[in-house]
Parts: sequence; structure tokens; C-alpha cells
Amino acid sequence: MLTIESHVSLKPYNTFGIDANARYWVEINQETDIQTLLQLTDFVDTPKLILGGGSNVLLCHDFNGLVVKMNIKGIDVLREDNSHVYLTAGAGVVWHDLVMFCIERGYAGMENLSLIPGTVGAAPMQNIGAYGVELEQVFESLTAINIHTGERRRFMHADCQFGYRESIFKRELKNQYIITSVTFQLNKQATFHTRYGAIQETLAAMGISDANLSVKAVSDAVIHIRQSKLPDPAQIGNAGSFFKNPEISQDQFDSLKESYPTLPGYPVYDGVVKIPAGWLIEQAGWKGYRSGDAGVHTRQALVLVNYGNTTGDEILALAKRIQKSVLEKFGVAISPEVNIV
Repeated sequence: MLTIESHVSLKPYNTFGIDANARYWVEINQETDIQTLLQLTDFVDTPKLILGGGSNVLLCHDFNGLVVKMNIKGIDVLREDNSHVYLTAGAGVVWHDLVMFCIERGYAGMENLSLIPGTVGAAPMQNIGAYGVELEQVFESLTAINIHTGERRRFMHADCQFGYRESIFKRELKNQYIITSVTFQLNKQATFHTRYGAIQETLAAMGISDANLSVKAVSDAVIHIRQSKLPDPAQIGNAGSFFKNPEISQDQFDSLKESYPTLPGYPVYDGVVKIPAGWLIEQAGWKGYRSGDAGVHTRQALVLVNYGNTTGDEILALAKRIQKSVLEKFGVAISPEVNIV
């Protein structure tokens, strides 16, 4: 039976630690709970916010609607063949728990995505990624419920229209579906991605060579790097990388490189180069900046932080100042990766 609560604080449910309230709150523990919820006539027209781990959201005000907290658990191996293992995870499964499930069994493909905060249901919406790997590379399909009709639909890879930190669920189908489970295709034989960031250097420091490289070793290296660079939300409020890494033309990159020789760049396809937003923000002088309880992390300029009691509006205002500064200095527009509510 569903329990609808009123006036619930969202502070424990968002990693920024923003003190906002939900007018109504409900927890979903199984798919049938969603069908029950959608049949409650009192809430048919009520705005709904689907919440997973709250690790990629900035709450700028109280939510005058129904917050739907996804708690659907379970990881099940569906089938396997000579090359792949297919498994399904509930939308409420903690993402890192799923990665560790795969690492422990030697399933390859998710090791570079270790320690990304959040839940499985939110992962395809954002097409999460790290260290040269994106979710879409291990994605097979997902199931979701249409919020308006209650229809259950399976979305295959092409249906999701994945892009860089993007999917159809952030665009045309935004606020129209509740993702209930995701199916992944993992590899029995690993293809390692170790050239991005400091993975190779970290592996070398761990005494790992190509001869004894494993999915666990890559995962351990990624975890080490993330823990050394990114603040723990349990210690200081944040949502990880606040901005996307911008993609610019090769000509613009070459021009910037003349003025800023240390500017890093990663070719993504012909004529397009991805550059680190964190580098741009740091060069613009924002690293370690603080105004009241809103600030930029001292070790990673890509991360905006809540030092205690800041508001979402204050974080957003800081983000806009950073965007304006970077655009003026480099002529490069950076956009938020975090969802603004």
C-alpha cells in the first residue's frame, strides 16, 4: 500500500544538501506501486519529480508537487552467450553497487564508471560517463511507465537517442516516463580503456602492468582517482561535475591553443574537440572561490559545493557567474550537467 506524506524535507535526499521541501512525497518499491500511484485521482494533475539518489539535481525552491522516490531494487542475470552477459537492475539500485556486482564476477564494461553517485534509473537519462566510457556502451534496453497513460514500454538503445550527458528523457520525453529497470550488456572479454585521465599513471603506481591488468584493477584506479579529486557528499554538499565538458571546433581549439598552450583537448570526431570545463573554470580564477556557503571546490574547479547552508538559488547564481566569466575569457560556452529544479 502506498503512503503519501506531506511537507517532507528533501535535504537528506539530495547530495547538495539543499534544504528544500516537497509538498507531497511517496516511495516506490515495486513497479506495481507506480500503477497504483497513477490511479490516484487526487494526484493525476499534480506535478511530479522523479528522484533517484538526488546526486545530479539542484533544488532552487520547494517542490509544490509530488516527489516520487524510486526504491526498486534487485539485480538479475537474464542470459549469457559466449561473449556477453545480460543483466537487469531495478531503478533504485545504487549505481556503484551494480558496478561492484559486475566487477566481482569479472563482467567487463562498467569498470571506468566506478563510484559515480546516483541510481540505475537515472543513469540512462543522463547517459552517465567517466574516463572515456559512457553508459550507452553497455546499455541494452530499459523499461519505463508513461506517467500520463500508465503504459509500460521497453526502450531499446536507438530509442533513447543518447548523446553527451543527454538522452531523449532529458528532451522530448522529459517528465513523461518513470524508468523502472535497465538491462545491460556486459562483456566476458574485457577491452580496457586506460588512456583517459590519470588511469595509466595510477595503475603504474599500484604496480599494475598490461600483463596483469583486470577489470578490478581499472575499477580500483578509477575509485582512487575520484576519491583524490572529488569531495565526498557526506562531508561537503555537491553534485559532482556541475558542468559538461564543452565540444568546440578544431579551428577554435587551435586558435585557443596558441594563446593557452597548456589547454588539453580530446578529439571526439572529425573537426570537433572536447575540452575540460574544469580547466577553463580554473584558468578563469574560480578554483577555491567561496561566497558565503556557496563555492567552487579547492581541488576540482568543475565541482560546485555547499559549505553548509547555502540555497539552490545561490549555487545557481554562482554557476551563471562562472559561465559568463568563461565565455568572456575563452569565447567558450559551458552548460550545466546538473538538473536544475
